[in-house]
Amino acid sequence: MKRGITVAEVTFCNSISVAEHVVMMIVSQVRNYLPSYEWVKKGGWNIADCVSRSYDVEGMHIGTVAAGRIGLAVLRRLKPWDVHLHYFDRHRLPEPVEKELNLTWHDTVEDMVKVCDVVTINCPLHSETLNLFDETMISKMKRGAYIINTARGKIVDRDAIVRACESGQLAGYAGDVWFPQPAPNDHPWRAMPNHGMTPHISGTSLSAQARYAAGTREILECHFEGRPIRDEYLIVQGGALAGVGAKSYASGNSTGGSDEAARFKKAS
Repeated sequence: MKRGITVAEVTFCNSISVAEHVVMMIVSQVRNYLPSYEWVKKGGWNIADCVSRSYDVEGMHIGTVAAGRIGLAVLRRLKPWDVHLHYFDRHRLPEPVEKELNLTWHDTVEDMVKVCDVVTINCPLHSETLNLFDETMISKMKRGAYIINTARGKIVDRDAIVRACESGQLAGYAGDVWFPQPAPNDHPWRAMPNHGMTPHISGTSLSAQARYAAGTREILECHFEGRPIRDEYLIVQGGALAGVGAKSYASGNSTGGSDEAARFKKAS
């Protein structure tokens, strides 16, 4: 923004891919799938241990932090599961959408997390969401709730997540994003209990990659031919937030921590 550089992204290219990954992670965590799979790999048949942490998704209260293109897609995919759906967003959804999906809107994240069994984070990283889920926020959640984070690693406090999983404040944490990335071998999320981490693959299905290529070509053709880039692709233009960026981001710096990233890189 300070240097007047235009920033564009191929919006929607992987939104459904990420939304599907979120639903997969929710079900995997709630049904205790990963530990059960590990028992099978080890040659065991430990039914009691497998089901000791397994619940039905049906009837749970599930909330999303942000209900943009990904968050709303998650809500739509969860409605047939007969769950109670909640959301926080700075921009409230149209009333017909709320009625269609039977959504409960919360005007603060704090208000929403108090009632949710599962919280999925689908907001961008900016100055207002940096370390949003710190010790204080996590303490306001139901004991034994789950967090799903396919947004950005720095939206949560890394060490607070570890402590919450170890203490049982969180029943589990499934994420697709880390800080730093690539995650070093000794990153604490690799070893914390009841996690379901993946290496930032949620939006990189082969289907999504085909859409990446088509969208990138369109943006570049518009740029080189002097044609307007469509609003849904624009993040910054003319030194200010623009298009979808004006709705999704806040100005300010959330890119600190390069010293820590360098330390991890050196250690790995």
